[in-house]
Amino acid sequence: MSKPVEIEEAKFNEAVLQAETPVLVDFWAPWCGPCRMVAPVVEELAEEYEGRFSFVKVNVDGNPKIASQYGIMSIPTLIVFKAGQPVDTIIGFRPKDELKKSLEAAL
Repeated sequence: MSKPVEIEEAKFNEAVLQAETPVLVDFWAPWCGPCRMVAPVVEELAEEYEGRFSFVKVNVDGNPKIASQYGIMSIPTLIVFKAGQPVDTIIGFRPKDELKKSLEAAL
């Protein structure tokens, strides 16, 4: 069973930019209601795409530098990275089918 891994700024390069597979990064915060709504959807996708996609979570409160680097102004923000580059950005809660389209486009 695959679950999103919470990472800190120090691990971002290794976990996201140098990843072998595409990566969905969930920028979130514990106090954010919509973030708590999207979390179970992201967990379901992590199971469905195990081995083809990596899933990580970045708490914007504890990692402001990385959030600023990617222009995170509102959370949740999900960014799909492929070969170290952002290829899609999803802001706010979205249905699972819409998220799957973004993932499929990056495969």
